[in-house]
Amino acid sequence: MDRIARTTASQNPVAKSALRKVVIASVIGNGLEWFDFVSYGYFATMISRAFFPTSSFLSIMLTFATFAIGFVVRPVGGIVLGAYADRHGRRRALSLLIGMMAFGTLTLGLTPSYATIGIAAPLIVIAGRIVQGISIGGEFASATALLVEYVPENRRMLFGSFQMSAQAVGRVFAAGIGLLVITAFPPATIHAWAWRLPFLIGALVGPFGFYIRYRLAESPEFQHLQDATPDLVKAPVRTVLSRFGVPLVCAFGLVIVGTANTYVWNNYLPVYVVRELHLPLWEDLFGVVLTSALDIFICMLGGWLADRVGAYRMFFCLTAVTALVSYPLFAYVLAGPSFTRLLEAQLVALTLFGLLAGLAPGMLASLFPVSVRSTGMAISYNVVVTIFGGFSPLTITWMIHATGSDLIPALYLIAAAFLSLAVVGGTRAGVRRRAALHVSTAPS
Repeated sequence: MDRIARTTASQNPVAKSALRKVVIASVIGNGLEWFDFVSYGYFATMISRAFFPTSSFLSIMLTFATFAIGFVVRPVGGIVLGAYADRHGRRRALSLLIGMMAFGTLTLGLTPSYATIGIAAPLIVIAGRIVQGISIGGEFASATALLVEYVPENRRMLFGSFQMSAQAVGRVFAAGIGLLVITAFPPATIHAWAWRLPFLIGALVGPFGFYIRYRLAESPEFQHLQDATPDLVKAPVRTVLSRFGVPLVCAFGLVIVGTANTYVWNNYLPVYVVRELHLPLWEDLFGVVLTSALDIFICMLGGWLADRVGAYRMFFCLTAVTALVSYPLFAYVLAGPSFTRLLEAQLVALTLFGLLAGLAPGMLASLFPVSVRSTGMAISYNVVVTIFGGFSPLTITWMIHATGSDLIPALYLIAAAFLSLAVVGGTRAGVRRRAALHVSTAPS
């Protein structure tokens, strides 16, 4: 039935106006997610003082632990909401997700400080991160499924890359607004309340995103599958785990290297720049604005190239290069910390990351059939992002504190790259055999 859905959908091309709406509806949640994540990283010091007023090291550790809590629940959210999208449709799931996500962002912007309401302040913030973590758990998979199911297979890498371009857009706006806040207000005002402005602005995306998504038509592939098989897969999670083990492990490998790079270079780096390099925060923000603006187009270039030269060929090459350059880049900056060296390292690292990131959504979607696509992507993406993303700032901060080495971020990235190469390389043959046999999931 999945093959019938793909064939029927490909024979009915979607109007360009409808496709534009699909792209906007699909990527808006991913953009908001990254706007919030990057803003959290930029203002982590202010957040720690507002909600966790204790010693400097413990305060920042508690702040990153709160950041990580949202990731702990992501796999749960991904499993529940991914299965919901596979049972009831992408559109209904995405409408729910954008509202939950905006709520999580809004709580951070509106919650009074610890000095005002005491222990209730961090508890409210933690609750907001949990709600947002659950919603984000289903966001990437459901939005990517909707997006790729509207286009032919030979354009899925390009259209899937729009998801990663949306992340870059979110980073640009987060860094741009963060830079504006830092330059427009004196330090006392920033620490008092101005750091909240990005989160209040980000929450405004919620109502607009809900309106767009609620009015959207269901994806052609899912609709055809639903028409042909009204009783869809009843237990998509069990089906993925029992019948798609090899693609699932391969998906883990595809996500590891990109996740490690994006969370080190975009979420942890602001703290690293201030605490380890002793440079002003604006220097990192400027670099993120510039590199993220470039990545909007570099991600699409990566997807476009993958449709033509092969996604796996590009993945292995770019991952190997990432492993080779990570240590020299950090060593170069540490040898003489400066705005110029930091910017040069960001340009090199995030250009590689942009090309690599552009491959991920289309590659993940291609591993699973329509009937369990959201579930398969949600499990793989969220498990890896929880381990190698949400805990990376906490892990790296602790390792630097324990070892005294400022090169820990580079070693972390190298280990992630080699792990990705090993996992994808070890499962690629099994994925090829499955594709050659045209294995699809039947309703159970």
